[in-house]
Amino acid sequence: MKFTHTSLFVKDVPQAVAFCEQAFGMRKRFTHESEMFAEMELGDAVLHFAANEPVKANLSQGFQENSLSNLPPGIELCFETDDVAGAFVTAVAAGATAYAEPTIRPWGQTVAYVRDLDGVLIEIGQPSW
Repeated sequence: MKFTHTSLFVKDVPQAVAFCEQAFGMRKRFTHESEMFAEMELGDAVLHFAANEPVKANLSQGFQENSLSNLPPGIELCFETDDVAGAFVTAVAAGATAYAEPTIRPWGQTVAYVRDLDGVLIEIGQPSW
């Protein structure tokens, strides 16, 4: 078995794509003509966006939609950079919600957190090893 990607279910796929391009420098790899699905990449990482509505049609038991009005879901996306403070500012300028300012953790790593447009938690941290 091989892990291939992570999918986020979002309200607006084109908006999520534009956000990730601006906030994190991700590159759009593919967008379906319906604009209900897109693939992004950054290095070897692949992130899929799928619109909430078609996902609801495929999941008969439903799912908890991501939302800034709720606490973050129990998952995070993680980005590494040598300039955590700069990346944090860039993400917030692109529309992210600041969640935790850059802080040096007890083990010496600088880490910050933002939430994306749909409320998903995103860690921005220095390489840890």
